[in-house]
Amino acid sequence: MDLQAFVARHVVTPDGIRAAAVLVEGERIQGVVSPDQVSDQYKVHDFGDAAILPGLVDSHVHINDPGRSEWEGFETATRAAAAGGYTLLVDMPLNCLPATTTVAALRAKRAAARGKCRVDWAAWGGVVHDNQGDIEALAAEGVPGFKCFLIDPGIDGFTMATEQQLQFAVPHVARTGLPLLVHAELAGPIDRATDALANADWSRYSTYLQSRPDEAELAAIRSMLSLCREYGFRLHIVHLSSSLALPELRAARAEGLPVSAETCPHYLHLSAETIANGATLSKCAPPIRSRENREKLWEGLRDRTIDFVVTDHSPCPPAMKRLQEGNFRTAWGGIASLSVALPLMWTEASKRGFTLLDLAHWMAAGPARLAGCDTRKGRIADGFDADLVIFEPERKFVVTEDRLHYRHEVSPYLGETLRGVVKATYLRGNPVFSEGAFPGEPAGREYTANQRCRSAP
Repeated sequence: MDLQAFVARHVVTPDGIRAAAVLVEGERIQGVVSPDQVSDQYKVHDFGDAAILPGLVDSHVHINDPGRSEWEGFETATRAAAAGGYTLLVDMPLNCLPATTTVAALRAKRAAARGKCRVDWAAWGGVVHDNQGDIEALAAEGVPGFKCFLIDPGIDGFTMATEQQLQFAVPHVARTGLPLLVHAELAGPIDRATDALANADWSRYSTYLQSRPDEAELAAIRSMLSLCREYGFRLHIVHLSSSLALPELRAARAEGLPVSAETCPHYLHLSAETIANGATLSKCAPPIRSRENREKLWEGLRDRTIDFVVTDHSPCPPAMKRLQEGNFRTAWGGIASLSVALPLMWTEASKRGFTLLDLAHWMAAGPARLAGCDTRKGRIADGFDADLVIFEPERKFVVTEDRLHYRHEVSPYLGETLRGVVKATYLRGNPVFSEGAFPGEPAGREYTANQRCRSAP
């Protein structure tokens, strides 16, 4: 069996950052030792002043395969992931056709993934208005949890679930022990705000921001906390954008409710004040809010009210962004960022006194825990998969199209100078990205909650 040693002056382990050698036997980490303890049996990869981080885990990605692979697909999404330091993606159940709301649809997704993935993957199951009877079957088939919308997601094939419908569904979710991920916005506050803006200029970002008020998130989170309190299921709030919800989440934790929350790089990097009118590449839902709100989200990360950071990588064909007309009302809402999320986060985090250890917690260990793969993924430790990112934290680069690697090379970050470069990514000890290239054949596997990492059937 191959023996390798990955050596650097800054290895990010759960116990801290230190000069170390990560010993790898086959696909697993065998140990973390001082560099001078590496025997002659090992093939040594010495990365000098670079940092070695655990392979990142993104538990919020829209791969769109099968059915909408013209938006994205396993081949392009996992290529962008490898370039960005990610070694496991968890795909959201909407945007693909069929949506992942039945076992048959999950098996269709496995067929679409076969032979195309450069990193490992898993798939959330969906909770929609009429699939309560499919929830426990999807859990038995291996999904790590479920996703629902409290508002119309705006896409054919996946419906929202009302509070009444969720009362039928969440007992099934609770019996599985798996988390329910919730897009927490309610239609009422949004409909009222949008009606009041009927004659507004929708090329202005301020109009779009007014149409998705904080109250839509707050009301949704309160509603879900009430259901969580009644039924005892694991609740996870996806892509939190409103800092006004932080006190609600802190109080729920103090009460002992099993609730967690994530946010995204775009909420931590961009702000409403910097988004130009017509700049629809920055449209997402919930929206990017004020600079003051952004700083409060950072404080939520600091005190761990917000558990971790994921991309919500949500690509679409450029025409759907209405780039020519710049209409925020009709443009698709979603930001693609798999290939640049780590430098985006490091650019902002390093300015606020955070370290690479914080990034490893937010972008590897935390999402791995939600996805139920935290005994194999998300840490540099004995027995874990040898998923490693070689990261050069002091290097800067300009975001250009050739660095994006996903299907449609558009981004609100083009032209920005970011800090931190992914030099290489290793999946179970094998390079899947190195110096701009993608060596070898796709070797990513599906990760299932009940069968662990396996090759897709």
